[in-house]
Order: sequence, then C-alpha cells, then structure tokens
Amino acid sequence: MAKKKPEENPKRISSHTSSAAREKAEKRKEMKQPKQANMFFLAVIVVVIAVCVGPLMAEISAPDFGHSKHVGLKMDEALLTVSNELETEILVSWRSERCYQCLYQLLGVVPAGSSPGQPGSADFSVSTQHEITLQLNSAPEAQEICKVQFHFREHGNYSLWMKNLNNVSLTNCSLVTNSDPVNSNMPILVAFFVFVGLALIFAVGCRVLRFGVVRGFVLRISGTMETERLINSELGSPRTDGLVTDNILPSPANANRRLRSLDTFRGISLVIMVFVNYGGGRYWFFRHSSWNGLTVADLVFPWFVFIMGTSIALSINSMLRGGASRSSLLKKVIWRSAQLFLIGVFIINPNYCLGPLSFDKLRIPGVLQRLAWSYLVVASLDLLVARGHLDILTTDAWWSPGLDIILYWPAWVCVLLMEIVWLCLTFLLPVPDCPTGYLGPGGIGDMGLHTNCTGGAAGYIDRRLLGEQHIYQSPSSKVIYATKMPFDPEGVLGSINSVLMAFLGLQAGKILLHYRDVPTSVISRFLIWGLLLGAVSAVLTECSTDKGFIPVNKNLWSLSYVTTLACFAFVLLVLIYYTIDVKKWWSGAPFYYPGMNSILVYVGHEVFEDYFPFRWRMANSQSHAEHLIQNILATSLWVVISYILYRKRIFWKI
Repeated sequence: MAKKKPEENPKRISSHTSSAAREKAEKRKEMKQPKQANMFFLAVIVVVIAVCVGPLMAEISAPDFGHSKHVGLKMDEALLTVSNELETEILVSWRSERCYQCLYQLLGVVPAGSSPGQPGSADFSVSTQHEITLQLNSAPEAQEICKVQFHFREHGNYSLWMKNLNNVSLTNCSLVTNSDPVNSNMPILVAFFVFVGLALIFAVGCRVLRFGVVRGFVLRISGTMETERLINSELGSPRTDGLVTDNILPSPANANRRLRSLDTFRGISLVIMVFVNYGGGRYWFFRHSSWNGLTVADLVFPWFVFIMGTSIALSINSMLRGGASRSSLLKKVIWRSAQLFLIGVFIINPNYCLGPLSFDKLRIPGVLQRLAWSYLVVASLDLLVARGHLDILTTDAWWSPGLDIILYWPAWVCVLLMEIVWLCLTFLLPVPDCPTGYLGPGGIGDMGLHTNCTGGAAGYIDRRLLGEQHIYQSPSSKVIYATKMPFDPEGVLGSINSVLMAFLGLQAGKILLHYRDVPTSVISRFLIWGLLLGAVSAVLTECSTDKGFIPVNKNLWSLSYVTTLACFAFVLLVLIYYTIDVKKWWSGAPFYYPGMNSILVYVGHEVFEDYFPFRWRMANSQSHAEHLIQNILATSLWVVISYILYRKRIFWKI
C-alpha cells in the first residue's frame, strides 16, 4: 500500500507565498521606477561648481578694478573726477532717472581753477545702478552751466571737464572714461550657464543610460546590483503616492490626483523668494522696486498668494466631498490663520540676535500676517459658496460656459465690494497736509512738495491704527526717494488687494475643478483670464511706469499691481500645467520639493538667515560674485533640505 504524501500546513504555504509575493512586488516596483536625474545630486554639484567658479571669477575680474581700490569704492559705485577750469566754484548735483519728478541732490563742490592750466578738481563716488543726470551750477548765482546724462558702470574711472570755449560765455562739459569698468553682471551669466550646463548633462546622461549596451557596460564595470538600483530608481522624480495636500489645509480624501504643477508653481515662487530675501547677489533687480515699477523681487510674493488661493479651492472641494462639515472646516481655517499670524509676529519679525523681544517696537504687519489674512477671507468666502459634488451640475444650459463664475457669484460680489472700499479709502480719504488720492513716495519725489506723505492714505491708516513704531522702518523708497517716514508694504489697506490676488488664484482652482478632465478648456480659460487682466493693467497704468491712473506699485499693493501679477501668474501656470500635468515632460523637480514644504522652508530661511552655512564672513563684502555664491548656496541648501524631508516624508502642516 502506497504511503500517502504528507500535506503541508496551508498556513505555512500561505505565509511563504505572501512573503515571496511581497519580495517580487518590491523588486518589480524598484525596477519599474522612472529613470530620471537625481535632483539632489544636481543641487550638490551645482553648489560645488558655484563655489569653485566664484573665486575664479573674482581673480579674473580683479585687475579690471584695481585702480579703484585706493579710493574705497563700494559695490555699485564708480569714481568721478570733476575738473573745473572756470573762475567760479561749481556745485555738482545728481538725480536718478528712476526717481520720478525728483529734486536734485547735492553731490559736492568743485573749487575754481587757481590759474590758467591749473584747474580745480574733486573726486566723487557716483551710483551705477541706474542712469543718472548730473547738474552743474555756478556757486554764487546757482546758475545752471550744463547737464550731463550718463549711466556709469561699476568701478569705472571717469573724468568730467568744464572749460570755456573761445566765447567766454559758453562752457563746454565733456565726460571721459579713464579706465574701463568691470562687468558686474558676469557672475550671473556664469551661474546661469552652470545651471543650464548641468541640467543638459543630466538630461543627456539619463537618455544614454537607457540604452542596454551602455547600462550593461556600467554594470560590468561596477559588478554590483547597487548600480542597477541607482539607474532604475526614482532619482529626482516626485512620487505619485499621496503625501500631503497643502501646507495650510488638511489632506484631501484622494491625494493621488494632486496636481504637481501647483506644487511646482509654489516651489518656484518660494525658491526665488528665498534667493531675493538672502540678498540676490546684491543686484538692484533682485531687490524690491523703490516705488513704482517691477523687479524680480516684486513678482514672487503675489504668486505665492495666488497659488494659495488655487490650493484653497481644491482642498475645500476635496474636504466637502469627503463629508466634512462647513462649520468644522471654518474652525480649522480660523485656527490656522491665527497660527500663521502669530508665527509671523513673534518668530519672523523679531531679530532675537539683537536682544529680547521688545513690544514697544514690534512690527505687526508682515508676510505671514498678510498670508493669514488673505487665507482667512478667501477660504471663508469659498466655504460659503463651494460645492462638494460638481459632477451632478448641468452642462447643457446656455450659461454653462461661465459655470466656474456664476455658481460663486456671492463671493464675487463680496470681493468687488472690498475693492470699492479700497478705491474709496485710497482716493477719497483726507490725509492731513497731503493731497487727497496721493499715491507717491514723498521724500524728494514730486519736487519735494509732499515730503511726509509717503504712501498717501495707506501710510496714514497704518500710522493711525498701528502706530509709527509698529510698522516697517526702512521701506524701499528710502533708496532713491530719500524718504524719512516709516511705511509698511504689508500694511492694512494693501491687505484688501492681497485678498483679490488670492481670490483670482481661487478662480484658477475653480477652473481646474470644473474642467479637470478637459485640459484644453483649462488652458484656454487660463489664457483668457491672463489676457483680460493684462488689458485691465494696460488701462490702469496707461502702459507707463509713473504716469497712469494707478501705477504698478508693490509697496501699495495697488490694483494694477495685482492685475499685472495675476496676469503673469495665469500665463506661468499655463506653461507649468501643460508641461507637467498634461504632457508630463517635466516632473517639477527640484522646485516640487520646497513647494511641498513651503511653510517650513519659508520660516526656516528667515530664522536661520544669519547662521552658518547660510551666511558667513566674506573676504570681500563689496563683491557681487561673493554675495551671489553665498545666496545661491544658501538657497540651494534649502532645496536640498526640502528634498531630504520629502524622501523622509516629513512635512510641516499647521
């Protein structure tokens, strides 16, 4: 009789099977991950090359301005020697071409010539940031002799000669370049090509490694499975599994459908913001505009507010679909707004390195405070009108093309009423000793007629409500307009327009919600909004910097500033959305990572700004190259930190 083969324990078989299946699944998952460049390594290599290239640039450029070191020229300065062959002293005054309707400022006095062939002379340091106009007047009568308009270049050596022609009543003023200036923009050009070159190398390298012959050759050289893992693993490509939804609102029920373009947009804004806050290489175009007009630094904060509004629309819709009540969400909105405000007031604003907290001079407005206010208002409005289930709405009605606006008309009415309030306060509120509706910087602007009227109604409201000691003491208008009044660019009146900026971002979110399955509709509506807002800006500004009805002004957060930046935001979001979420040509890295941890990166870069390795003592503090290296390194470190936190799945949510 044949022996019956003993049966194995079914539980044991099941255990072995499940274990083997898990191993195979893990290997399969590891092998199938996309072959993309490791942006972490890219950032590290960029930092290393930048540090190596910077000193080289300094060495190359040193001979160009060696002649200026003995006169103690600083950054963005040139040496001007004025020689006077006339018989009277000469008053030399100057005015920046960026200073609208400004008084001339005295540069110095040039003595008269002692004898024929023996001119009097004086040396001056002149600004090289913008074109300036020199005015030369005779000392006793203050009669204008001549004007010279010129854009001096950094560390250049120039001579201005004044002499009589054959006719004694005619004076000739001639400007001569004694030695060539340095090219202060060269470090930016080098840094740009370094980044572009490394990106191309990584892109080409990834393509090459996909060929079986090349990969096999690399494997034979290494002889380990580690190389295979590095080639096939996820290097720099953001994972698609759900992580968090936003730094302000809780995670949605379905995080897998998160749009990477939104996090990338937020990350781009944040990275530029960190870079300009750290100094931007001390270039003027990486600093805020002195009054009217735009620089790179003026772009990023409104974009951050805009994308916050977009995230609000998506997050609240997701929460409502998940069954959350509006009252519970409103409580969370209020609590998170309070947290943002308190962090801004007690962590970001004070400089504890200078001593303990002083309530007498504590600045109340700020960036996070402005975010908290905009978030509170826009999220509350959206909670009043948002709909959880959009798939049951009809699309056959004649008004269905405007569904993303008509359904939320009460919120639109509230925002329009707020804008009417802003217009009335700005142009109708009487301000003591100032013209009604004044939008100027005061100081030497407007021919010095309104010296203490900086910001008009906006500045007056802040000084009355908050007090002069609790607002920003060093506004950007000091640089060119020599203002003496404190003025806060995140003040009370401008907060109304920041709500409008966030609400326009909310509208972008509504478009994504209603037309999420039709990318062409999303793109076309974004472009239409960009066109409309651009047209409004053109009307308000009359396509000029200073002469329009409402100039573009970051300090005031003017209406034209919001419409212009919202126009740019819609166009940029179209490009990012099409590239990342539609065509999937780009994963969003490395900007995706700081975009996923935006509150942590912003608070961290503010708190640790003055600590190593984000700042150190430089060999030459008057070098754009050294400042640029330091600021690029500090910004890159925050990108690397956000990448590491992303890999560890560490996200700071409030």
